[in-house]
Amino acid sequence: MKIAQVAPLWFPVPPIDHGGTERVVHDLTNALVDLGHEVTLFAADGSKTNARLIPQGPAIASIPDAPPSMPSAAECVMLDRAAAMADAFDIIHCHTELYHAAVLHPYRHKLCMTIHWRADEADRKAYFSHFDDLAVIAISKSQQGQLPPSNRAGLVHHGIPGNRLAFEPSEEGRLAFLGRMTDQKRPDRAIAIAQAAGLPLDLAGTVDVGNPSYFESHVTPHLSETIRYVGPVNETGKQALLGGATALLFPIDWPEPFGLVMIEAMACGTPVIAWRNGAAPEIVEDGVTGFVVETVDEAVEAVRKARQLDRATIRKRFEERFTAPVMAENYLAAYRRLIEGSARSAGS
Repeated sequence: MKIAQVAPLWFPVPPIDHGGTERVVHDLTNALVDLGHEVTLFAADGSKTNARLIPQGPAIASIPDAPPSMPSAAECVMLDRAAAMADAFDIIHCHTELYHAAVLHPYRHKLCMTIHWRADEADRKAYFSHFDDLAVIAISKSQQGQLPPSNRAGLVHHGIPGNRLAFEPSEEGRLAFLGRMTDQKRPDRAIAIAQAAGLPLDLAGTVDVGNPSYFESHVTPHLSETIRYVGPVNETGKQALLGGATALLFPIDWPEPFGLVMIEAMACGTPVIAWRNGAAPEIVEDGVTGFVVETVDEAVEAVRKARQLDRATIRKRFEERFTAPVMAENYLAAYRRLIEGSARSAGS
């Protein structure tokens, strides 16, 4: 199959220490190549891939004093280039935000998109009320339920390479949090859980550029010898952070569309204690790979029970459900359904 993957332009593919969407695009693209498909990646300069790369200029995040319209301008240029090559592809899979539905509309029979954010807000509702034939491959049942039925073209959970994070169980009697320092991810809730459980906590991730005061007001006052902020982490840092943790705390306060860090913890064999919100209940198998909770008290009890879970089983469930090859095979099945559906429509 000849497949185009169209990435956002904020960061290179893959990003260095943040940018979950670009990392998913990287892993999917390489896995499709490994399965023998001819893949072309449209992405920012500096991207690394096993596919054919068509670079689109510097990543937006790297441009000093970029004007507010720069992301839109760069994305429109990239999509116009993809449209000029559209006849060469069987499938054009866009991970971009909005413009592809208009720019690539003549090729909608081979166009699909993945949304890497929530899909229930007013902008998406207005968008899909018009583009009601745009095929969307959801990343969770939770997200899929936010989409109009006419746009639903399948569901594929994220996956990561099985060898990215190793199963080296070394439980160190501490908890871990990995995510943006923002009210959606609720590191303050993680702090409350750790303090009530009497365990140290390592907080990792970037300070949210859209909400920088949150970190200063809700996290900084609680930092101590046992509640540590370690900043952004790369893959080596993730291994150390997650692999040695008693559990990963995922105390989200928004309809999380997936939650990549949950499967990264599982890859290390580390249990996940997640709030019952968004996709968390379909990613975490309660009592097997972690626990799904609704209150701080429930989370504290789950910390105690986490030590009873079999970490080898957690790793095994990751391998069965959330590796990059599994993700790629599931996307290929969705692509084939789209192609077959288009062929039937053309023949009717």
